[in-house]
Amino acid sequence: MPHTLDTLDTPAAIVCLPRMQHNIARMQQQAERLGVRLRPHAKTTKCAEVVAAQQAAGASGITVSTLKEAEQFFAQGVTDILYAVGMAPHRLPQALALRQRGCALKILTDSVTGAQAIVDFGRAHAHAFDVLVEIDTDGHRSGITPDDAALLDVGRLLHEGGMRLAGVLTHAGSSYELDTPHALAALAEQERAGCVHAAQRLRAAGLPCPVVSVGSTPTALAAESLEGVTELRAGVYVFFDLVMHNVGVCRTDEIALSVLTTVIGHQADKGWAIVDAGWMAMSRDRGTARQAQDYGYGQVCALDGTPMPGWRMSSANQEHGIVSHSAAPGAQNAPIDVAAALPIGTRLRILPNHACATGAQFPQYHALAEDGAVQAWHRFHGW
Repeated sequence: MPHTLDTLDTPAAIVCLPRMQHNIARMQQQAERLGVRLRPHAKTTKCAEVVAAQQAAGASGITVSTLKEAEQFFAQGVTDILYAVGMAPHRLPQALALRQRGCALKILTDSVTGAQAIVDFGRAHAHAFDVLVEIDTDGHRSGITPDDAALLDVGRLLHEGGMRLAGVLTHAGSSYELDTPHALAALAEQERAGCVHAAQRLRAAGLPCPVVSVGSTPTALAAESLEGVTELRAGVYVFFDLVMHNVGVCRTDEIALSVLTTVIGHQADKGWAIVDAGWMAMSRDRGTARQAQDYGYGQVCALDGTPMPGWRMSSANQEHGIVSHSAAPGAQNAPIDVAAALPIGTRLRILPNHACATGAQFPQYHALAEDGAVQAWHRFHGW
């Protein structure tokens, strides 16, 4: 018997299909407007059905964060895959096996040491890997800065060592810390200009650099020009979340992922409703705590997905979530009769702080169509 939101066991990860399709179309249109290919990051969803929807809309290739994702998506028929995490030497045999089976896997490095390991392994196995060099354009995490002498050292080592120097890649992850259109547009331009400059340095040194790959969801949506860039990467846009809402790149009614939960009890004197979705369902991610609007562990919505003003998941234990209202005892407003407002058995949906982290708590999504029908979609797990 097909499930509906009324019959699913809880907690469950719900994907609102109309919202997801809207988000996919929005990013695809942005890439096309800017004249670049869209290579979505599949780490957010780790789901074949979602990637199929992105490809149907015009996406070209995917980005992954683990080689297990690469294995799983290749088994589903996706061949153009970028593994956008620095290549550890012990993973090179797995990468080679994928490529030998027909996967056009591209790998990443940001150091002479890493490049040397790739060259040594490639030579030992008579194989030329496609390698991108990671560029640091915002000091957020890893990569070589665009003007660092090490960029040319890495490029020459890969090229002269028989590998294919495929290009340069950057990710302006510090965009998650911004919240104004002007700041996001400025960082998007910084990201573009830095990565393009790195590519120009390689080319000026006589080295190939066909791919210039940039992107995070906020900078992808804020970019006004991507001159010199060949591809755009973004991931969380497909679902969005409360952190992205606070950054300013989506509305709450564009957040496609929620957690279905049931009210299982109350602490009336504290103004609490207890639900069966704790941090094992929502994750421990408290990303909005560092932003202007703190949603606790998530924004509470009615069963139809409409946000309920003032209600949030304010705390979480392993399998218990605490839902409270801003007018709970101790607040300035009059107390809410939480048992009357949210009787035992009430079904709610919680919008997550971080869609990637919340999705990772579940082995499957339940895709909710506009007519209310629910279909189970498998989600990949592990490394």
